Amino acid sequence: MAELQIQQRVNRIITLLEDKKGEDIEVFDLRGKDYIVDKVIIVSAMIGKHSFALLDYLKSELKPQGEIFYATEEESEDWVIADLGDIMIHIFTPNHRKKFNLEEFLHSFLSKK
Repeated sequence: MAELQIQQRVNRIITLLEDKKGEDIEVFDLRGKDYIVDKVIIVSAMIGKHSFALLDYLKSELKPQGEIFYATEEESEDWVIADLGDIMIHIFTPNHRKKFNLEEFLHSFLSKK
């Protein structure tokens, strides 16, 4: 039941990101991997201001549904983070996404036994 609920939440987040033109959405399932969250969602924003717009849209749509944003990191428009407790959302501009290559880190984390 809990897995179904988290997957429904992830699907809702993906739909919202797609609605506002988030690009190259990737989801990592890290349950059972001793990572800080169960799911990581990475999305590319077109430009920096789009990063903030995506985060604002997520907040405005998800908070009324009971989703809690435990923390957000909004100091740089090139990499915005939203912590939903068991789901972490990373919103990158394309250049920063390439530069930090979080996907490679998470793929290597997933391959550990």
